[in-house]
Amino acid sequence: MFTDIGQQALTGIVVHLFFIAITWWALQALNFDKLLRSNSVLKARVLYILLTIAIGSAVSKFFLDYLVYSNQLPFMFHQG
Repeated sequence: MFTDIGQQALTGIVVHLFFIAITWWALQALNFDKLLRSNSVLKARVLYILLTIAIGSAVSKFFLDYLVYSNQLPFMFHQG
């Protein structure tokens, strides 16, 4: 029982970090320079990090929910 919880925790951490890294990589394609003020470099970096975490977490939550739901599907057809 505790092994299953540990495996789920490890899977969740790895998936979150993976999708945050993918989001960081994908956001590199955007040019934010035209949207930001010239003297707000630190604020722009913080915004970039927060945007990366928000998008990456949302995508990883969707993926983890999908994984849980797909693992629960066999119980729908379980008899007895």
